Amino acid sequence: MTSTTRKDAPIAFEGNGAELRREELGGDMGGAFVYFPKGTDMAPALKGLPDDLCQCPHWGYMLKGRLKLKTKDGDEIYEAGQAFYWAPGHAPEALEDCEYVDFSPLQKFNEVIAHVKSQLG
Repeated sequence: MTSTTRKDAPIAFEGNGAELRREELGGDMGGAFVYFPKGTDMAPALKGLPDDLCQCPHWGYMLKGRLKLKTKDGDEIYEAGQAFYWAPGHAPEALEDCEYVDFSPLQKFNEVIAHVKSQLG
């Protein structure tokens, strides 16, 4: 069994106040602690991926704030207190300061993180 905390998970990327900490949890899954300040829009950092959207599925829980998830089928709003599943093909935008925890397949999310880091410079 494996566990982690926000404090112990290594930073996968950070910039402009946004922070994503991620740790392998086993079973080809990782856990992430995400903080996006109001106004953070991940769409520009996802340009170049298929459909210019994150192609990794995520299961998680919104701890704080409100977030708009942009998809090819339209936008959806998520807010504190909601559990979620985000299918591949999305781009998050923080409508308020947001914190959430998510779980996702390691290989797929590592590909997205590498792309985002290359876009952020």
